[in-house]
Amino acid sequence: MKTQEANDKLDAILAKVEKKGVEAPKLIETLKDLRNIALQEQDPLVVKTLRLTYEFIEENKSFSVQAQYEEDDEGNEYPLEIEDTENLVYLLTLLKDADHKINREEIKDYRTVLKEELY
Repeated sequence: MKTQEANDKLDAILAKVEKKGVEAPKLIETLKDLRNIALQEQDPLVVKTLRLTYEFIEENKSFSVQAQYEEDDEGNEYPLEIEDTENLVYLLTLLKDADHKINREEIKDYRTVLKEELY
């Protein structure tokens, strides 16, 4: 997120999720507000990821998305078992610095998995 307004909103959402989890009151509404800010910032990846995130939460009442993987010595990838709240906090933290190259790649991973799960 590029503006102070976006980062303040994101910090508030992070605090809410860390305290109340995915069932936090008005979480979907605040994610939609954040998406509107991302639209103004003209970052299509963040806009789409936020939309898919709140749609997934609306539909599943959870954030059980397998977008993080661990690689063994032989190059095989295994999904990490992550709690819903921790998973959403991680994605939101990536969004704070969405322009960072590595963060952007991980955000793309989340976007792809969310899209596959929803459609």
